[in-house]
Amino acid sequence: MRQIIALGGGGFSMEPNNPLLDSYILLKSGKAIPKICFIPTASGDSENYISRYYDFFDKQDCVPSHLSLFKPPTRDLENYLLDKDIIYVGGGNTKNLLALWKAWGIDTILKKAWEQGVVLAGISAGSICWFEEGVTDSFGDNLEPITCLGLLSGSNCPHYNGEANRRPAYQNLVATNKIKPGIATDDGVAIHYIDEKIYKIVSSRPAAKAYKVSYDNQLIETEIETEYLGSY
Repeated sequence: MRQIIALGGGGFSMEPNNPLLDSYILLKSGKAIPKICFIPTASGDSENYISRYYDFFDKQDCVPSHLSLFKPPTRDLENYLLDKDIIYVGGGNTKNLLALWKAWGIDTILKKAWEQGVVLAGISAGSICWFEEGVTDSFGDNLEPITCLGLLSGSNCPHYNGEANRRPAYQNLVATNKIKPGIATDDGVAIHYIDEKIYKIVSSRPAAKAYKVSYDNQLIETEIETEYLGSY
């Protein structure tokens, strides 16, 4: 079973006191004490980001680790990653993330991990990286399309309600055929894919939603059913 859980925003880095999305990710590994590896490449291996990761996951029933491409833990990165149950990709600069991954062969390893049943997850840059295309601010002030790994079809836009220019920028890119139609996610929303199809959309915030965005003579934005995890 190939699983990807793509967060538009939220998780330990944005909601340190709201564990709903990260607890959901841990649960979907199917392991009592999953081994989870954080990849903070997009942030340039921000020490603060890594510290916040351990602050949260050290308190959970899991075995946390992280992969630095600036200070690699081993030469054998493939076996290092394939040994994990969950790989969690952090946010930051998507262009730099993809360039470094390609240089180190991480893109190929992650595809192999996905095919072998390792849960792939991530927020922001760590969300759009799994799709064919994403909306990124990696190039400067403007939001632009970027070609990503292509494990999931279509495009992805995180922070749909979290940044004022995200929604209009994504809609304009779709409407002008500069990016493929796809899915936009508010902060606090995660899309759970199983075998490349949406299995469930969950949220850590009651009002947060996900949307299908396409164009057929006019812009079409369709709200997708979202399950608030705090209702249990």
